[in-house]
Amino acid sequence: MLFKEYLGMGKKMVEDGIDKYLEELTYPEVIAEGMKYAVLNGGKRLRPILLFMTLDILGSKKEEGLATAAAIEMIHSYSLVHDDLPALDNDDYRRGKLTTHKKFGEAEGILIGDALLTHAFYILTEKNSHLSPEKIVEIVKLTSSYAGINGMIGGQMVDIASEGKKIDLETLKYIHANKTGKLIKLPVEVACVIAGASKEERATLIKYSELIGLAFQIKDDILDIEGDFETIGKPVGSDLALDKSTYPSILGMEESKRLLNETIEEAKAIVKNKFGEERSQILLDLADYIGNRDK
Repeated sequence: MLFKEYLGMGKKMVEDGIDKYLEELTYPEVIAEGMKYAVLNGGKRLRPILLFMTLDILGSKKEEGLATAAAIEMIHSYSLVHDDLPALDNDDYRRGKLTTHKKFGEAEGILIGDALLTHAFYILTEKNSHLSPEKIVEIVKLTSSYAGINGMIGGQMVDIASEGKKIDLETLKYIHANKTGKLIKLPVEVACVIAGASKEERATLIKYSELIGLAFQIKDDILDIEGDFETIGKPVGSDLALDKSTYPSILGMEESKRLLNETIEEAKAIVKNKFGEERSQILLDLADYIGNRDK
C-alpha cells in the first residue's frame, strides 16, 4: 500500500471510530456538539496512525488498537482546545476553522476540553474488552503519565513560564520532549503493550518515536516562521508574538534545518537496523513525511 493511501485509510478508520464512540453523547448539547467539533475538525491524525503503524510492524491487527487510538486523539484534541484559549495562546483559528472557544464560548471551551480528556479514559477502559486487564491497566498508566505532569502538562507549564525569557537549549528540549513528544511516544508504547512486543523491539520503537517527536517540533517551529495561513490553517508568527523560544530563535534557521534532517535520518536508521528496510518501510516513509510536511 502506498504511504498516502495508508494515511487516508488510517485517518478514516480512527475518525469512524471516534464518531461511533461520540454518537451516544447527546446531552448537554453544547458539550456533546463541542466535543465532536473539536475532535472531528480536520487534522492529520498522526498519533493514531502511528499506533496503527506500530501494530503493523509488530504483526498485530489495527482493530486491536482502535479504541486506544481514538482515546489518544481525544486527549490530543483536548490539549489543542485548551492551548487556543485566551489564557494560553489566544488563537482564533485552528485547522482553518474557528477555535472551539470562539465557536462555543470560553467557559464552554474549557468544559469541552475537560470532557474530551475524561471521556478518553472511559473509552480506554470500556471499549478495550478484547485486551487483558493487565494490558488495560498498563495503557491507562502510560496515558495518564504522558498526558499529565510527567508529560504534556509539565511541558506546557514550563513553556508558559519561559515566555518572554531567554532559555537554554536543554530547557527547550525538556519543553518539547514533554509538551509534544510524550503524546507522540505514547501511541508507539501502547501499541507495544497491545502487541506484546519484546524488550528490544519496544526499546527501538520508543527511541524512534522520541526522534520523530523532536523532528515534528523542530518542523513546527520552522513552519511558524516560513508557513502561511492558507496551508497550515492557523496564523503564522504566533511563537514570535508570544515571545517564545524556539529552535530557530536559539539555533538559527540553518542549524534548525540541519538538526531536523539529522534527526530524521537517525530515526530511519534505528528502525531499519532492527526490522529491516522492507518491514520498517512505513515508519521510514512517516519520518520523511514529518520532515517534508508543509502544515
